[in-house]
Amino acid sequence: MDYCNVQNRTTSSSIREVDKKKKALQYIEEITKKADEVQKQVLHEILSRSAHVEYLQRHGLSGRTDRETFKRVMPVVTYEDLQPDITRIADGDASPILCALPISQFLTSSGTSGGERKLMPMIDEEFERRSLFYSLQMPIMDQYVPDLNKGKGMYFMFVKSEAKTPGGLVAHPALTSYYKSSYFKEGTSDPFNSYTSPNETIICTDSYQSMYSQLLCGLYQNHQVLRVGAVFASVFLRAIRFLQKHWIDLSNDIRTGNLNSKITDSSVKEAVSKLLKPNPGLADFIKSECSKDSWQGIITRLWANAKYVDVIITGTMSQYIASLDFYSNGLPIVSTLYASSECYFGLNLEPLTKPSEVSYTLIPTMGYFEFLPVEKTHTEYANLVSIATTSIENDEQQELVDLVNVQLGKEYELVITTYAGIYRYKVGDILRVAGFKNNAPQFNFVCRKNVVLSIDSDKTDEVDLQNAVKNAVSHLKPFNASLVDYTSLADTSTIPGHYVLYWELLHDGKTSIPFSVFEDCCLTIEESLNSVYRQGRVCDKSVGPLEIRLVEMDTFDKLMDYSINRGAQIDQYKTPRCVKFAPIIELLNSRVVSKSFSPKDPKWVAGHRDWYTNGCTE
Repeated sequence: MDYCNVQNRTTSSSIREVDKKKKALQYIEEITKKADEVQKQVLHEILSRSAHVEYLQRHGLSGRTDRETFKRVMPVVTYEDLQPDITRIADGDASPILCALPISQFLTSSGTSGGERKLMPMIDEEFERRSLFYSLQMPIMDQYVPDLNKGKGMYFMFVKSEAKTPGGLVAHPALTSYYKSSYFKEGTSDPFNSYTSPNETIICTDSYQSMYSQLLCGLYQNHQVLRVGAVFASVFLRAIRFLQKHWIDLSNDIRTGNLNSKITDSSVKEAVSKLLKPNPGLADFIKSECSKDSWQGIITRLWANAKYVDVIITGTMSQYIASLDFYSNGLPIVSTLYASSECYFGLNLEPLTKPSEVSYTLIPTMGYFEFLPVEKTHTEYANLVSIATTSIENDEQQELVDLVNVQLGKEYELVITTYAGIYRYKVGDILRVAGFKNNAPQFNFVCRKNVVLSIDSDKTDEVDLQNAVKNAVSHLKPFNASLVDYTSLADTSTIPGHYVLYWELLHDGKTSIPFSVFEDCCLTIEESLNSVYRQGRVCDKSVGPLEIRLVEMDTFDKLMDYSINRGAQIDQYKTPRCVKFAPIIELLNSRVVSKSFSPKDPKWVAGHRDWYTNGCTE
């Protein structure tokens, strides 16, 4: 059976039939049982239809579609390897460089290359493939939480401004692309995918108006809400913070049935006005709950019928679990899917498992998957300070493992080949094999390779952080001060979260250092970080101002002593550049002598090619 064609025939519309749940579950059962056969056919289809594209010819694969030849001649690549070809396409070269089908748009990844967003090619047929992927989620969830089609989801969904490449192709984030597509708009008519937010509020590019109107609609329909969420946990918590700041205006709108004058987008006004009618009783209820001293359990108090919180909580998002539990009174936290701009990967087939145990079953029809074994360097000390110090050595000498041949408990870096023309591309995600669904492996998401700090979609690695700190300490030279050592923390106790740097200084004390100097240091660090971080600060407001906490002399000696007493090897010890372990954070905080914050937003402008970076709507 041609499983690639099965996927193409099993469209979203057929999945939405009366027996949708049964068909979806049968489909998952079938493709996971014959995962290796499916993978072979996926690779055959990708290579056969793109047999004459320039990239494959360049590497000697023209006309060859067998897996053995593919593995022998095609190199494993990073984005930097593909960037020259991607740039040619972005500049207007319409010849078949990477893919036989036309590249219709680019998806901008939250990862960066040289401080700029990565551009991932997209073809039109990929919408159907991803739509099918989305359509499998609710039938899975309905096994554990039935009757979800009898209510609505309050999901906070946002788009970013679009840009165009010099060749005229649209470049925008993957979710923006999907929310603006007919597949999403048609899907919201499905009872299983009914949302409180009208489409017009989702595709509004003004982040304030979008958040306000979506939250208003969610509050107004509070009794119909059976599930709440956003793509990332950080986004959902920003919505809660927004509610804390604006609940008076929101309740007044519900009381009067009139939309706040700050909402000026005509399409949003029209869509919300169709829904909004005066409801003084609901307004009084919102006022009563939101004016209480504690906001613990505010989700279950305002949306009493909500059964779970649907957010991605794996990887760096796990730092938000405690906050979600506080606001939701411990509602189940569900991470339904694992995906990226490059490709959609896997689904959580056991959605009510604990966040720490979430695993994703890779769906073998989405692309061709290979796995690069990771040589782990997790020492007891590294676990102590909670840094994912995985490293991969001698990539060229390591043989990649096929999907069905990964080993339980082992860690791998994901390598993908896609229908849109990316071949043997290292995604940068480190996964651990947690089990199997039939013959398809299930993975825990371990970490992003080399990322040390992340609050939202920002990703800062150790090299970027080191360079930013180096730039900042130049402000100390006129005062005969120097940096002894430093570490960092992604502080999510605030909404939004922010970066914290702990600095220990060597200073002769003869010349006092003005407080403003440390503020300048904070700002310099921020302006030295990549464009994704700065967009989060300036545009999306998803990251708060960076903070420097000065600590007493010898603090980092005490940190080393603590780690050695816990079993770290003194001859192998090096200061961690990021800390997450609570006792370490307590030690550092106990020795803080002053705190400084960035005094203003960092500069954020498009990179040397304006279309790499999305615009900002204030």
